[in-house]
Amino acid sequence: MAANSNDKFPKIQRGGSLILAWQVRNKHVLVVGGGEVAAGRILNVLNADANVTVVSPSSGLNLEVRHRIANNEVTHLDRVFQPSDLETLPPSNGPPDMVLVAVDDPAASTQIWKLCKEHRIPANIADVPQECDFYFGSIHRDGPLQIMVSTNGKGPRLAASIRKWIGNQLPAGVGDAIERIGELRAKLRQIAPNAEEGPKRMRWMTRVSDAYTWDEMCGLTEEDMDNLLTFYPPNKVPQLDMLKAMRGGMAPEDIDVFDGSFGFSVVA
Repeated sequence: MAANSNDKFPKIQRGGSLILAWQVRNKHVLVVGGGEVAAGRILNVLNADANVTVVSPSSGLNLEVRHRIANNEVTHLDRVFQPSDLETLPPSNGPPDMVLVAVDDPAASTQIWKLCKEHRIPANIADVPQECDFYFGSIHRDGPLQIMVSTNGKGPRLAASIRKWIGNQLPAGVGDAIERIGELRAKLRQIAPNAEEGPKRMRWMTRVSDAYTWDEMCGLTEEDMDNLLTFYPPNKVPQLDMLKAMRGGMAPEDIDVFDGSFGFSVVA
């Protein structure tokens, strides 16, 4: 093997985190605390469709957490954390799948962290990176689009600034365009459900994604997507003008779309 063969492969950059999209839908998340940081944690996991139990005395709840409780968006236990919460926790009466701690008591936070380790429950202790199985990054959200910026616990405020900058660079309507692509993929799987179609589906969807602008993707109607899918069997992607011309039931062979393949000039 040549000495310089490793130059072909990516360099290892140690010290990072494994960035994942953690699916916590219908998972039970315990949040210890009820202040501003806890409110942010609660919002994050509710956005991911988790079932949330908040353990905090009522005196420690801020307005946002009180709002969540009043609207039955979370279950609230009006007391301090108890070790038994890691074994049986309402409303499921089972152990939590994740623990988020946001209290102004370092000693208590560390104790909860150690208990979570004993019970093999992933936990995040706010503002204590060494007592975290995972970090919360700064999130840009536009419908199905989620972009997370992480500084691996070194500069949360800087992460927020970078996230805002990235969000400002994105084209308008990008979330809506992704929604349309998702709908198209779901329709495609209905007409080509077999596993052996997987590579062809992926290649065709890549071509579709590259063929239209964000605005054009957002403007696709249900009829446009159904017509677009008729081009999948022959593995073609039509121009947008063709899709628009097919509205109302026109077949591709009956449409004469000028594509600029010949030229003419007008002399004044």
